[in-house]
Amino acid sequence: MSPHGRGTGPQVDGLLVLDKPAGCTSHDVVARARRILGQRRIGHAGTLDPMATGVLLLGAGRATRLLGHLALTDKTYTATIRLGRTTTTDDAQGEPLVDRPVDVDDVALLRELGALTGAIDQVPSSVSAVKVDGVRAYARVRAGEQVELAARRVTVHRFDLLARRGDDLDVVVDCSSGTYIRALARDLGSALGCGGHLVALRRTVVGPFALAAAVSLDTFAQRGAAALTPLGEAVSTSFARREVAGAQAVDVTHGRRLTPLGQPGTYGVFDPDGTVLALVEETADTVRSLVVFAPA
Repeated sequence: MSPHGRGTGPQVDGLLVLDKPAGCTSHDVVARARRILGQRRIGHAGTLDPMATGVLLLGAGRATRLLGHLALTDKTYTATIRLGRTTTTDDAQGEPLVDRPVDVDDVALLRELGALTGAIDQVPSSVSAVKVDGVRAYARVRAGEQVELAARRVTVHRFDLLARRGDDLDVVVDCSSGTYIRALARDLGSALGCGGHLVALRRTVVGPFALAAAVSLDTFAQRGAAALTPLGEAVSTSFARREVAGAQAVDVTHGRRLTPLGQPGTYGVFDPDGTVLALVEETADTVRSLVVFAPA
């Protein structure tokens, strides 16, 4: 990697907690971030559909190596589900399929919300980013293919009704990575016998990062690199912390394994000056490097 990150400006390393606006893809946001920072080495964790808004994590420079680990964390959403209609995409951006009358009382509604809570086997929406033989499902659908995806085990920690406005349900969802809120809307409507689809979605939390800490695209454009959370702070916010010095610090930077502390799980390794060296995973008998952060 060149000092300019293959862009027009010096490489910066850090994490951006962005409040994504509606109407753009996660890829569009990354392209905008590359222009703002003047570097190519930028990625995102956890795709948001164009109609969705809210927390989208962007990594710049060496922080891109964190993104795969941050994408695996739990997430929280607020959403609006409209009963009575199914669509080709399970959300408001798709073409209508079937309209049915809605005759659902609150007892049945709460029962089916409960049935979709906990560990469930969920079939993702066919127009999704799931890959089928290396090609995104949505690309296959747009090419005219019939796509049938396999069910995946996900965990819905909370699926609560906030308000009911006619056929519209305002809900909050806490869930594991890989959960599709569009699929929850579809499956809820199916269970209630009237169909349903998603009409609004806002992600409010990704792991330890909440909407309150997010910046808008306009603010990011004004502040540039100053809007980023430094790499070490991003690691400390997301994971437990371990400090090493001397020979152990050298070992870490060369990918060698550390002695276990009896602290199973993923944590960041720092030197005494507070520089993050690596992200590691400890088991009962070893400490394995997940990411080694080469010097900037």
